[in-house]
Amino acid sequence: MVKKGTAKGQITNNIRRLRFDHDEMTQKELAEKTGVSRQTIVAIEKAKYSPSLELAFQIAHVFGCSLGDVFSYEITE
Repeated sequence: MVKKGTAKGQITNNIRRLRFDHDEMTQKELAEKTGVSRQTIVAIEKAKYSPSLELAFQIAHVFGCSLGDVFSYEITE
């Protein structure tokens, strides 16, 4: 377990690649399938916004893959 204040992390994702691999799904289509705005998908793709755990699972479900296939977390020090 990481103690508070000792290390920072960054969530990265493969959403853009997964969209491309799924018949070039648009951000709008993904947003509609997950019940969020296109702007939310844009922000998540650009790592400007971290999705809720529920939304992260919904995104993985849309692509038919595991959470770990969509998102990863790296500790940066």
